[in-house]
Amino acid sequence: MAFLLGPKEKKSRALGENLFLKAERSQSQKSAMVRRAYRPGMHGKMRRSLSEYGEQLSEKQKLKLSYGLREQQLARYVEESLSQQKLPAADALIRALETRVDNAVFRLGLAPARSIARSLVSHGHIMVNGRRADIPSMHVRPGDAISIRPESQKKKAFEGIDARLKKYQPPSWLALDPKSLTGTLTGWPTAEEARLPFSISLILEFYSR
Repeated sequence: MAFLLGPKEKKSRALGENLFLKAERSQSQKSAMVRRAYRPGMHGKMRRSLSEYGEQLSEKQKLKLSYGLREQQLARYVEESLSQQKLPAADALIRALETRVDNAVFRLGLAPARSIARSLVSHGHIMVNGRRADIPSMHVRPGDAISIRPESQKKKAFEGIDARLKKYQPPSWLALDPKSLTGTLTGWPTAEEARLPFSISLILEFYSR
């Protein structure tokens, strides 16, 4: 699935959470969540209370928008996470989401947003263990190396990447070599380490109804 088209930050405002859907803009003072930190519409500034179901639905929508997933994809990830018995369901879900190659590219700082990372993967600009990866949903494992295809490094999509990576620190389960533009998955991510702007427990409750 392609990421949402149209006013992405409007979606963040509707959910009351900056989901950083607009790359650098969402992290700047130009962000709609900074300039208009309330829901869109004429009643946007009014407080609203959500039911238990409404809270669960809102958290699910935040996750879907953040990772750019279809409903079927997310439901499948959750079903698999709840049915396995090796890990807490929350950790299993985070592992499934965070080890997607498009997400790994984003988390390594090789792309400023997940939507851009997905496009880079789809167009064959990313390699995993020296082989071109063009399926955004494929998963990487500890020890796998993620890099930018040498022939693609001078493309416009990677302009300014050296300066951006100098001040970027990837999460604890990833290691990055800025000189070679290569990252490695060093371990499995957990829900606690991911520090996501939504509640995994409420999302699991939503699908367990």
